[in-house]
Amino acid sequence: MSVDNGQCLLGNGVKQNGSSALGAGVYHQKKIIRTYNIQTTWDGQPINHDPIKITVGPVESTGHVMLSASGPFFNDSERPPNSTVGEPYYGLWNYEAVEVFFLNDENHLLNTILSPYGVHLLLLSNEKDQLPMNYTATISGPMWHGVAHIPGEYFPPKVSRFNAYGTHGSDQERKYESLYPVPAGKYTDPIYNRLDYFKLIDFKDIVPDNWSQDYTSSEWN
Repeated sequence: MSVDNGQCLLGNGVKQNGSSALGAGVYHQKKIIRTYNIQTTWDGQPINHDPIKITVGPVESTGHVMLSASGPFFNDSERPPNSTVGEPYYGLWNYEAVEVFFLNDENHLLNTILSPYGVHLLLLSNEKDQLPMNYTATISGPMWHGVAHIPGEYFPPKVSRFNAYGTHGSDQERKYESLYPVPAGKYTDPIYNRLDYFKLIDFKDIVPDNWSQDYTSSEWN
């Protein structure tokens, strides 16, 4: 079962009264997901269509973190030219896409961009980009669904805040939507990824290793 904007889902093996639900002496780490709906524009206005849904987690047996996006396929901006399904595409933020930012208290950032066309882009605030990732997407009529499997070491240590965005359209008809928008009327331009308006995420529960004192990452050394 999942509920909009923050519901968690516990997998098998949640500890109960000192013993595992899978039997005495066996404890499997609980699997937690968080699901969010993008229901506003970048400046807090209500959208006029079904929301884009973002799901963070669970952690897979490989240590990868599953991130999924689903929602309306607007098909109102061109397919990224010269793109290859499954490969990174620099400049993907200019097309129809979903962006999910993961931030820690030192403002180290991972930006994950997912496209309905099966291409993706990972951007790290330490200027690393176009990192490889397993990503698939399907378009079914008016809807699309994408699933990314993000290596755990791509995340900055101790992720604490995040935000998510949906973009589509072109030129003057470009649309920007935000999970956590900026205050209405405060800004005139849609620079929507302002870190001050990111909100807390319980990443320590979703991805415990990211908060471990033993966490190491070749991407963040």
